[in-house]
Amino acid sequence: MTAAGEPFLRIENISKFFGPFQAVKDVSLDVAKGEIFSLLGGSGCGKTTLLRMLAGFEEPTSGRIFLDGRDMTGVAPWDRPVHMMFQSYALFPHMSVEKNVGYGLKHERMSADEKAARVREMLELVQLLPFATRKPHQISGGQRQRVALARALARQPKLLLLDEPLAALDKKLRERTQFELMSIQQRTGVTFIVVTHDQEEAMTLSDRIAVMDKGEVKQIGSPGDVYEFPNSRFVADFIGSITSFPATILARQDAQLRLSVPALGGEVLARDVPGLNEGQDATLAIRPEKLLISKDRPDEVNAFEGTVKDLAYFGKDSLYRVILRSGALVQAHAVNARRGGEAARAADWDDKVWISFAPSSAIVLAE
Repeated sequence: MTAAGEPFLRIENISKFFGPFQAVKDVSLDVAKGEIFSLLGGSGCGKTTLLRMLAGFEEPTSGRIFLDGRDMTGVAPWDRPVHMMFQSYALFPHMSVEKNVGYGLKHERMSADEKAARVREMLELVQLLPFATRKPHQISGGQRQRVALARALARQPKLLLLDEPLAALDKKLRERTQFELMSIQQRTGVTFIVVTHDQEEAMTLSDRIAVMDKGEVKQIGSPGDVYEFPNSRFVADFIGSITSFPATILARQDAQLRLSVPALGGEVLARDVPGLNEGQDATLAIRPEKLLISKDRPDEVNAFEGTVKDLAYFGKDSLYRVILRSGALVQAHAVNARRGGEAARAADWDDKVWISFAPSSAIVLAE
């Protein structure tokens, strides 16, 4: 928040039409100063259009954008204290690393010594000073990403927009660079808005996430809130893996909900959800890592018998696909805490097993 208590970035009822097509639908959200805020969604959900409106590359059809108390609506991109880092990085191949970083300072009112000092500061920040004289093709993909970041930060923007910043990197490099980005953001204090379709990336990087679909924001919250407490079936399905079953609410019982779930072959106890009523149809959703798999019947009240149909061994964990007596299919993850490969598994193909979960692990959704 700003000193006056206002959000650092405020988006008020922003909509955007391209002809008859509405790409962004009445989006409102607030972002605090120094926050890493992610816009997460699939292709065509409106997240990049919203980012381009923040940058000034697109004008809203309606609504307003405020940054640090100033109305940005109608302000040209070059007059905004905002920098956008593109997915392609857009580095100049004929320029050295240091010249790429300093390019954005060409029109700044700074002396040559001040510009050189700023470039050196940025290269030190992203740990690329030893590579200052190299060309972009002479450094790795992760290093090019950091050059683009240093160039974006050199002008000291109030807001940095990152469009799929890690999409071009391989999995291991992407994971490492996520933590580098977080460290750099913490040291600079610049507010980051990140657009991504990668759920794990958003969960790792973000202080908060806005999940978007068809131009609308479906839920805003911390990674933990969005994952553990989705407010709709869409959000539950989009964030991580989940198995869902039709259910009917039977009663409230000891601050819990008692549900009929035919696919599981019986009744289920789940954590209470305000606003749901007895007799109401709902959806019961369970994440695979919340399910316990065992050959002996567990003490959990929510326990159901089945047979292992499929098994995938991933090293650190195993994924079990279990057919219940009702014919329903559920997926369960089990961590392989012991060495030994097949001997360390909780069960094997065609084994009779029990699937169980705590009431607090069940997600009950009204839609």
